[in-house]
Amino acid sequence: MSAKKVLIAEDSSVIQNLAKKILEFQNFQITAVKNGEQVIQLLEKEPFDIVLLDINMPVMDGIECVKAIRDDAKKEISGIPVVAITGNARNFTEAEYKEAGFNTVLMKPLNFDRLVMVVKDLTE
Repeated sequence: MSAKKVLIAEDSSVIQNLAKKILEFQNFQITAVKNGEQVIQLLEKEPFDIVLLDINMPVMDGIECVKAIRDDAKKEISGIPVVAITGNARNFTEAEYKEAGFNTVLMKPLNFDRLVMVVKDLTE
């Protein structure tokens, strides 16, 4: 079985690198970008099994990005599991994230055990 491909969009290099190391240790294949626009561009080019989206990013934030993913004409893009990563600066509820199109939400500071569990659950 080939490694599941995870796309992480996170403008904090520290969080990006930690998440990357932890998920690579679990045999996931990681691609990391800095904003939502890069996510959309990459999804058009290659398949991923899951997207982890920071909510507060430059250029295109996580909410705009998940909406663009859900509105995509291609089923393999619009149906991809998307996880919100947030410090919850905007005080959205979990229900509001789900309404926006996220499968689930991970709060910062990230609990890396939960990160691994969520990614495994959504990519099985």
